[in-house]
Amino acid sequence: MPNKFNKERTLIIVALEQELPKFLIPEWNVCYTGVGKINSIIMVQQAVASQSPDTLINYGTAGAINKRISGLHEVTLFEQRDMDARALGFKIGETPFDPISSIDLGRPGLSCGSGDNFVIDGKSLATDLVDMEAYGLAKYSLTNGLDFHCFKYVSDQANKDAVDRWNNIEWLSQMFLNGANLFIQNVLAGNNIE
Repeated sequence: MPNKFNKERTLIIVALEQELPKFLIPEWNVCYTGVGKINSIIMVQQAVASQSPDTLINYGTAGAINKRISGLHEVTLFEQRDMDARALGFKIGETPFDPISSIDLGRPGLSCGSGDNFVIDGKSLATDLVDMEAYGLAKYSLTNGLDFHCFKYVSDQANKDAVDRWNNIEWLSQMFLNGANLFIQNVLAGNNIE
């Protein structure tokens, strides 16, 4: 992917500062949102109001439902995995009476289901990855006419082992550093993603 992001007109959105420390990318505008869809939207709305970017880039970690996926990937299809109105006749992920359900950016990439829970059994999910913010950010960008890009570093396989990994501070620190370096080299520096 060639470097196509204007540093002055781009806002990078990350849930946790540990995932992409500001000192690694001092020349870029970064918004740390905290974990979850609601936190991310509140913080992004404030940052967009003060910085007026044209482009939002969401970077962060994600669990892989597809066990063959690892490394850094662009995500271009977004689902809301924790919306469950099946009792009303809607599909999982479909918000009642909302015309926007799935969000497809129209370019090659993986799918990601966002929800406000930590997935340890993704057998019933039909996405490649799971996270806690991307769907909300994609929908915010879509409804506000902002160019949106999303890159996720696979942290785990969205299974019971993921809990032990995320509770291991040494592993977590190394995983965050590995992901941040790949994102900087392959996205911000304009190299190709695997």
